[in-house]
Amino acid sequence: MEIHSNHTNGSCSRDNVLKTVVFPVLYSVLFLLGGALNALAVWVFFRIPSRSHFIIYLKNIVVADLLMTLTIPIKVLSDAGIGSWQLRVVYCRYSAVLFYTTMYISIILLGLISLDRYLKIVWPFSPGPLQHVRVGQILSGGVWVVMLSLALPNTILSNKMPQPPGENLKCTSMKGDAGMLWHEGFNYFCQVVFWGTLALMAVCYTFISKKVYESYVASKSSSKAASRSTKAKVFVVVGVFFVCFAPFHFARVPYTLTQTRSTANQCAASNALYIAKETTLWLSATNVCLDPLIYVFLCKVFRRRLSAMLSRRPLPQDTGESPTATSTQREMSVIVPTNALSGSEQNL
Repeated sequence: MEIHSNHTNGSCSRDNVLKTVVFPVLYSVLFLLGGALNALAVWVFFRIPSRSHFIIYLKNIVVADLLMTLTIPIKVLSDAGIGSWQLRVVYCRYSAVLFYTTMYISIILLGLISLDRYLKIVWPFSPGPLQHVRVGQILSGGVWVVMLSLALPNTILSNKMPQPPGENLKCTSMKGDAGMLWHEGFNYFCQVVFWGTLALMAVCYTFISKKVYESYVASKSSSKAASRSTKAKVFVVVGVFFVCFAPFHFARVPYTLTQTRSTANQCAASNALYIAKETTLWLSATNVCLDPLIYVFLCKVFRRRLSAMLSRRPLPQDTGESPTATSTQREMSVIVPTNALSGSEQNL
């Protein structure tokens, strides 16, 4: 097989009711719901001080999700065939690149949250350098710089105008050989990012679950409700992460090969993989709606701030708890003696 970038617009048409009607409608719903939820999250989060890694990472996820949401209208118009061919060029060169980049920034940050929670819950009395707030800011900034730098060539190398131009052009038709090579390599890099992050989360949450169980047994706590709630919250992030992103990453590799390799006389297979990719991509995009629910579910300070702002009342006075503690840590204090988690809450 060889890298093949001479895709023609009419050789294998993808214009069907799924592409031009169903997916645009689904993405429109996602844009409206995700835009409202993330605008609300921005409104709340940027009134919360960045005193912990947890809050820093969540704020960066809010920004990434909001940017991802703002790219959706161009995708909707482009896929629905509304607008000129220049709009399709804007989508391929800029909007699609930003869509995928912010998605993977969110994925990495969710992995960093799992690592942070592992350090805070499993090693509460070992505040190493990774737990300094400044380190969290540097790591978040580094994620943005690295991912945007690696994605930039996808924009720069999409500089080949298709002949003749048309609204239904494929994004790969705008790439030369160098662009196709970078596109394929970047996709494989993103696969490593996803599966590596999933492995990190599995390891971290396994140890967190073990710690929760050991603490419950050691304290002989009768608070079974708190124990069940804690276990649920420990796994909510990895559950959402896997359901949203795993199907897309199973479908993406074979689809990428149909983009970058010669697939003559395989139009039906190519279109089937395209539909699988687009369906699972929409499922991945639902993360912009699910992330705000995670904020409410896991971050008590977010819930308190949101409730106070919506009811237009002053924020409740400090109750002696860490202002940025996660719900999991607060509920673990019910299961284990208070002094066992005091170090964790002080460092969160």
